[in-house]
Amino acid sequence: MYLLSNVVKVTIPNYLAGLPIPDTIGGWFRLGVKDWLALIPPTVVVGGISYYSYQTIKKAKESGKGQINPCIRKDINKVVDFIDIEDITEKASLCRCWRSKNWPYCDGAHGAHNRATGDNTGPVVVRHKENK
Repeated sequence: MYLLSNVVKVTIPNYLAGLPIPDTIGGWFRLGVKDWLALIPPTVVVGGISYYSYQTIKKAKESGKGQINPCIRKDINKVVDFIDIEDITEKASLCRCWRSKNWPYCDGAHGAHNRATGDNTGPVVVRHKENK
């Protein structure tokens, strides 16, 4: 843990403090080849983080604009279902991923959803206490 702490608190700040970053616009034109080479690694790191962030945001936007429910009863403002516990004979699996074609019951669609998104959602299983 000391090694990581030392890198974050000492090594990285010392490295950044030693970079040849000019105080003025004209100073950029006076940098030498060695100075420009010293600026390549931090530029690549910032560029990589920026690109990864952009791709993550782009993927999130393309996958449904952040909506959880892609297709279940989109014509109403809020989807609410009531299930009487007496209607459940032994147990019922209720969908939580919003991908089930048999809503509100689970049909296993969360498996494909989990593989595609890296999620780990599964159904809510409701059962009678005496049927444990």
